[in-house]
Amino acid sequence: MSMTDPIADMLTRIRNACGSKHRRVDIPASKMKLEIARLLKANNFITDYKSVAAADGRPLLRVVLKYAQGGQPVIRELKRVSSPGLRKYVAVAEIPRVRNGLGVAIISTSKGLMTDREARAQRTGGELLALVW
Repeated sequence: MSMTDPIADMLTRIRNACGSKHRRVDIPASKMKLEIARLLKANNFITDYKSVAAADGRPLLRVVLKYAQGGQPVIRELKRVSSPGLRKYVAVAEIPRVRNGLGVAIISTSKGLMTDREARAQRTGGELLALVW
């Protein structure tokens, strides 16, 4: 069975694993999900990620979650903004500041996936995929 929104599924798996205090989570891999994981690691929301092969040969994305000193997850909230049923596009001037700069907005632009800070620096808008803080 095909999935309607694989990015929302990835974010939900990470959100559920953080809530259950799991060390890592396995997600079916794609190029878009690898880029999202790269951005999460670059902004210190996860410890690491890598692509591994499942028993049936399909590629999996293994995300190692990050926790703060008291066992609290570093990712407080993961929110999907644009969905297949209702796309949300933003211009450069409309790119949101997440939690006054403490969080990150993930934007899909014509130059690839980037954070809100990178998109503002490159003066490009795009599809607002998710908010993370």
